[in-house]
Amino acid sequence: MRLYLEDSYATRFQAKVQRAWSDAEGHRAVLSQTLFYPEAGGQPADHGVLRGEFGEVRVLHVYEEEKAFGDVVHVLSAPIPEGAEVEGEIDWKRRFRHMQRHTAQHILSQALLRAGGYRTVAVSLDGPVCTVDLGEEVEEERVREAEALANYAVYADYPVRAFYVGESELSRYPLRRPPKVRGQVRLVEIGDFDLAACGGTHLKTSAQAGPIKVLRWERYKGGTRVHFMAGWEALEDYHAKHALLQRLALSFSTQPLDLEKPLKKLQEELYALKGENLALKEALVEALLPRALEEKTLLVPAPVLGELAKRLLAWGDGTFLLLSPEGRFALLGPRREEVFQRLKALGAKGGGKEIYQGALPRERVMEALEEVRDGAL
Repeated sequence: MRLYLEDSYATRFQAKVQRAWSDAEGHRAVLSQTLFYPEAGGQPADHGVLRGEFGEVRVLHVYEEEKAFGDVVHVLSAPIPEGAEVEGEIDWKRRFRHMQRHTAQHILSQALLRAGGYRTVAVSLDGPVCTVDLGEEVEEERVREAEALANYAVYADYPVRAFYVGESELSRYPLRRPPKVRGQVRLVEIGDFDLAACGGTHLKTSAQAGPIKVLRWERYKGGTRVHFMAGWEALEDYHAKHALLQRLALSFSTQPLDLEKPLKKLQEELYALKGENLALKEALVEALLPRALEEKTLLVPAPVLGELAKRLLAWGDGTFLLLSPEGRFALLGPRREEVFQRLKALGAKGGGKEIYQGALPRERVMEALEEVRDGAL
């Protein structure tokens, strides 16, 4: 018996262990009745504990043995005996957040349908950032309208109730989408705002799902994936982002909503500095190239080492070794393998094809420079 279908706010229950077994993947049990929701329909499973004469065992995961109301299997942290009497307790904080996500998804899916005719084809409620997959590509104005409509439904404080109807009676109900089950169908109604077939856990009122915040959307499989947050998790996200904005605003001596101007200025300065840096690197490479062509072995700043090596590859036909004071090196030319073996003896590591690149211990740089120069490249 699935007690969560009768009361999604209950947190404790009594049951008997009907089946229990262990295998290579862990320990499992089926109970005579349970409040633990099995992962299904995009909603994650409940977690919690089972207590009995055996002590306390954690419920790590819950799933249906077979789809369409097979036995509910509890994955446990340790084995428990068949026939044992147990008291189960779900992790209420986890359950309530799942109910907020799920009820918010119903509300947002209906709002998207009303605002733009967008049909929900799949959902994921696995984490604080949830997703709704739509069958159509969206317009920004319609999505923003849907977000406002969803929060209107939150503020309207609609009652949420679940009830069962026979399959033959379904045509009398304006369902948002066709049900995926047969026989007796469980419907979840959110006031006169939304009605859908669903076997998940939900809140008592729409107000408990708010706020609902659309974060972003993207094209996905010919339609659109909408990312959103709801309830406590949306508030926590707002708090974290507000605190970050406050800290950034303080560092720029401005207000949080005025940050765009100093950040844009900083970005422009960064682009200018990058341009200047590139020009200076190019000038330095030009200045070092004649000396490198003449000396073959040269100590150069690390930022220009790679670019200078490329220029030597195009201009020179000898063997060249470029070393930076930090130990980076670039080696090219017909004798590069021979020279690389001498560098390896000094602790160098690296490799490559036309240009060998790598590093050797900083304290061996001058020693390497002198040894290779003595070898008369």
